[in-house]
Parts: sequence; C-alpha cells; structure tokens
Amino acid sequence: MRAATTEPRGVRGLLILLALGWLGLIILLPLFVVFTEALGKGAGAFATAITQPDAIASIKLTLLTAALVVPFNCLFGTAAAWAVAKHDFRGRDLLVSLIDLPFSVSPVVAGLMFVLLFGANGWFGPWLMAHGIRIMFAVPAIVIATAFVTFPYVARELIPLMTAQGRAEEEAALTLGANGLQTFWHVTLPNIRWGLLYGVLLTNARAMGEFGAVSVVSGHIRGLTNTMPLHVEVLYNEYNFVGAFAVASLLAFLALVTLAAKTVLEWRHHDALAANGH
Repeated sequence: MRAATTEPRGVRGLLILLALGWLGLIILLPLFVVFTEALGKGAGAFATAITQPDAIASIKLTLLTAALVVPFNCLFGTAAAWAVAKHDFRGRDLLVSLIDLPFSVSPVVAGLMFVLLFGANGWFGPWLMAHGIRIMFAVPAIVIATAFVTFPYVARELIPLMTAQGRAEEEAALTLGANGLQTFWHVTLPNIRWGLLYGVLLTNARAMGEFGAVSVVSGHIRGLTNTMPLHVEVLYNEYNFVGAFAVASLLAFLALVTLAAKTVLEWRHHDALAANGH
C-alpha cells in the first residue's frame, strides 16, 4: 500500500524543477549579474573601484560596526536566552515579546525612532548638544541602529535550543557545588555552542548588510558615515555602475562566506548530535 505522502515521480520532478527554477531566478541570477557587472570592465576597474578612499572608508565603517555590534548582541542574546529558558519569573513573556520587536518594526521606522530620541529636536538631543555629545549622523547612531535591528538573532537561536535541553544538567551542577558562572561555562555553553555560533553568523551578516535604519541615522556623509550598502546606493545614483557593483560584489561575497560557514556549522552540529546518539 502506497504511503499517503508519496507523490508520483513526475510530480516530484516537476516540484523540484519549479523550486530550482525559482531559486535560480531570484537568487542565483542576481548574484551572477552582480559579479558579472562588477568585473565587466576588467579586474583593473574593479580594483580601482574598491580602493577609492570613499569605498575604503565605507568598508572600514561596516567592519567596525559589525565588530562592535556582534559581541554586544552575543552577550545580550545569550543572557536573555539563559533567563528565558532556565528561569521562571514575572515578565518572562514580555521579555520574549520585546526580543521579537525588531522583527515586526520596519528598519526605517527604527531609524526614525532614534532620530526622535537623539536628534537635535529629539527628547535627548538638546542635552547631548549642550554637553558636546554627538550621536546622530555619526558612528554612534549607526552602531545603535544596527544593534537594534540585529539583537534578536542570537537570542532567537538559543531560546528554543536551551528550552529543549531543559534544566536538569544545570541543576545537577549546582547541587554538586558549582556556582552560576561555572555552571554556564562548563555545562550550558558546550551544549549551545553551535547554536550560538549560528546566531553570531546571522547577526554579523545582517549587521554588514543593514540599509534602512542606517540610512535614516547616518546622514549620508561620504567618507564618514556611509556603510557599504549606503555607498552602493550613492554610486548607483551617480551612474557609477562599475563602482556600485564592485562594492556590492564584496557584500555578496561576504554573504556567500557566511552561508558557507553556516553550512559547516550545521554539519558539525549534526555530527555532534550523531556522536552523542541523538
């Protein structure tokens, strides 16, 4: 008797063909176009485009933003997941809802919120200006906006994982005399390391590719507050297509590296589960 979920071979082949065709149309073809356009006038033009002072400044700012945001969100996400998964407390559901907030708020709206908070006419703007502190249209605003849109990723990877693992091992460690830090370092962390690394990869990829929120708070100052996505927009609007696609190809390359690292982590995670008999 044939299983209810078994489809005829022709139907399965058609579904696979449709999936591959759609994948090629919306992902592979655009990537091919980006790299083709970037190298369309030769490697020399490509090298010139990505070594322009403004391009180098945008690359440095993008890497700096990711370097500041990723460790912060890693610590926050891990602490939030630990609190939600390992403890019962009043306001737990509210914390989970707040963690998910950036997923439901448009990045442009998020950027506008920070303008209303830290802008010249915002809630804290006059006080900041009076004390010579500049946040808006400077690096701090870019870091804050990027941190906001990326902070759910680590927490959202770890909360289901830590919840599924339960609390038995941690409680056993505490019973044997370990303190909270020792319990986390020697018991919890080894169990969540692959999920944590996966969340860090997603956070890093989003931090480097964020456009909407950063566009609102950056001020678009060339060579100072333009990240790589913003620099691509500037070059494209100036009809410098080789430069725009060259910088875009760097972002695409970073995305492919992230995808490769994600795949390796998933393989390692599956191998670890198999070795432990899960």
